[in-house]
Amino acid sequence: MGLKSDKWIREKSTKEEMITPFCEGLVGEGVVSYGLSSYGYDIRVSDEFKIFTNINAEVVDPKDFNQNNVVDFKGDVCIVPPNSFALARTIEYFKMPSDTLAICLGKSTYARCGIIVNVTPFEPGFEGHITIEISNTTPLPAKIYANEGIAQVLFLQGDEQCETTYSDRKGKYQSQTGITLPRILKKS
Repeated sequence: MGLKSDKWIREKSTKEEMITPFCEGLVGEGVVSYGLSSYGYDIRVSDEFKIFTNINAEVVDPKDFNQNNVVDFKGDVCIVPPNSFALARTIEYFKMPSDTLAICLGKSTYARCGIIVNVTPFEPGFEGHITIEISNTTPLPAKIYANEGIAQVLFLQGDEQCETTYSDRKGKYQSQTGITLPRILKKS
């Protein structure tokens, strides 16, 4: 299994639409950087957010998530309350190759401010926008800048084809658009 370079990422994105829209260079002047880097791709956060709130005093239950736990926000700057978090989505839409897994890590600019980004791996065959958790670990409000970099994606190509891809097993988040709240498969 090998880490893929800028050349591979560019080819997969321009010829097979692995990343759409695709930014061929790293944009960084006056913004939190985004676009193609040496061995990864820096994704952007859209201007849509779901900010967690305790106004309704609901329990957060991943098996039965109550939408009253979040407040929808759209704008160029999202303020994440102290010791809280928000969900967001990428601007980029991904179509993962069937032999490639991607891992996402937060950008150092935000990490140095106590803002932690969590994204689960992009499995082989996954397609959709990426839902991002943005945690503000500080006792102060934190700004998140829409349409700018939020995390870096690293692509790992397997040394052999997996037997079953995410799309083969009809994963519960396949083809997601927008910010997708927690889902659980129900017994039939």
